[in-house]
Amino acid sequence: MAYDKFTVLKSTAVPMPIENVDTDQIIPARFLKATERKGFGDNLFRDWRYNADNTPKKDFVLNNSIYTGKILVGGKNFGSGSSREHAAWAIYDYGFRCVVSSFFADIFKNNSLNIGILPVQVSPAFLDNIFRAIEADPHTELEVSLPDQTITILATGERESFEINSYKKHNLMNGYDDIDYLQSMKEDIRSFAAKSIY
Repeated sequence: MAYDKFTVLKSTAVPMPIENVDTDQIIPARFLKATERKGFGDNLFRDWRYNADNTPKKDFVLNNSIYTGKILVGGKNFGSGSSREHAAWAIYDYGFRCVVSSFFADIFKNNSLNIGILPVQVSPAFLDNIFRAIEADPHTELEVSLPDQTITILATGERESFEINSYKKHNLMNGYDDIDYLQSMKEDIRSFAAKSIY
């Protein structure tokens, strides 16, 4: 399944300065019954977003209309816990295309990259600067450049570089998942197979 191509994303951001956010908090286990990757955004952070009677919790950031955008800024150790892919699916389905943190759990990071979400790992100091900028002005925009591998706080010009696997970078920039990548090489594969001697 192909995803949106990711090159440069300029967007406001939703701040969630909570450390050790695990995958069960991102999408509780009781919502993992579906096999398609659709509809999970409705239950993103379900137990933090809603009361037992399904009314929104006023103090949770996703219920605060002042914060919008395609970038989620989380605290240290984002995506820890179980390896469920549904956590990344829920974040994507909700509308986020980038998650910023000072540290990601490896499995969550890979699950995100596999479905078109860019996890941007920054230094703790730069993460604090992002949170401060958004607190000062909720309309603060961040610019994430995948080709340059940089993230910039546009209001201040502060910029930091981030690392990404070259294969995953190629796929994100082309909107590929692993199957799409293989499909893009099918003529080369056919040509190689035709030249092979068995």
